[in-house]
Amino acid sequence: MTFLERYGPWALIAGASEGVGRTFAETLAQRGLNVVLVARREHVLNEVASGIEQRYGVKTRTLAIDLANADAAIQVQNAVNDIEVGFLVYCAGADSNYMPFLESPLSVAESMVHRNCNLPVQLCHHFCAPMVSKGKGAVVILGSGAAFAGASNMVAYAASKAFDMVFAEALFCELKPKGVDVLGLILGETDTPALRRLRHNLGLAMGPNEAVKGAETPAYVVDDCLAHLTDGPIRLANRKMRWGLRFLFPFSRNFIVSLMDKANKKVMGKG
Repeated sequence: MTFLERYGPWALIAGASEGVGRTFAETLAQRGLNVVLVARREHVLNEVASGIEQRYGVKTRTLAIDLANADAAIQVQNAVNDIEVGFLVYCAGADSNYMPFLESPLSVAESMVHRNCNLPVQLCHHFCAPMVSKGKGAVVILGSGAAFAGASNMVAYAASKAFDMVFAEALFCELKPKGVDVLGLILGETDTPALRRLRHNLGLAMGPNEAVKGAETPAYVVDDCLAHLTDGPIRLANRKMRWGLRFLFPFSRNFIVSLMDKANKKVMGKG
């Protein structure tokens, strides 16, 4: 089965205007998938879509939706109910503030939880059912190394990314036997426009477009993801993080998930 046959005909990428999300859209289009691009800035999405159509000859659809809105999932679903989505990438929910929990309005944390927890659950519940019925498809949920432990200035962000990681792991356990690939893609430091802007705002870079030395590129992250798409539930898409976490966590997340899933099935009489 070809990549297009297994994961097409459409991919939906939430957070597709720049960085890793945009690179996902470009790479999946290069592999023959039509792409639905979701983000807030309509003019940027249109530019990305136009370039993709010209370079790869696939169809595109742009959805200018603020994923912080309570009805964002419904908006997405209604906009694509006439097409078959076989590849879902959830790449939204980065933290652009990096501020202490109590120094930001409660609404900032609530918005983070909604984008990183509610939306992935809602979209996966909607789009994974048709994938299971066909016995094929893929879901990639982007996480962060912040999920492994709490730290200052990342209270809601780290907690929500921990949710994403465990959600992807559990979804993998349920859907992988039914033919759907699920991967929690854990990012370390990645040279994205969002990180460049944040570093500039924090006084760590001379300008908002200064490259982040030593960070992985979005192209590396996406290529690494697709190379390990069937090796879920978790992939650490950062070489330094893969090396460093061996000392903090001698057992891999995938090994722990395997043990937990087997134990759970045994306890519940399904193993």
